[in-house]
Amino acid sequence: MVKVATYFAMTLGAFMLWKTLDKAHVWIALYQDEKLERLEREAKIRRVKEELIRQAQEKEALL
Repeated sequence: MVKVATYFAMTLGAFMLWKTLDKAHVWIALYQDEKLERLEREAKIRRVKEELIRQAQEKEALL
């Protein structure tokens, strides 16, 4: 009976560990995706800002 209870407890523990690790993996993947999207947005903003500055300088040089 002790062997059965031990087997059941170890199986339950392994299942709980597996589910916890699965949730952690999903959380890490989502965090990395959000970080990548944020970096891409910041790079796009930087490019647009540089383009506007360059256009303003060209316009100013013509005047």
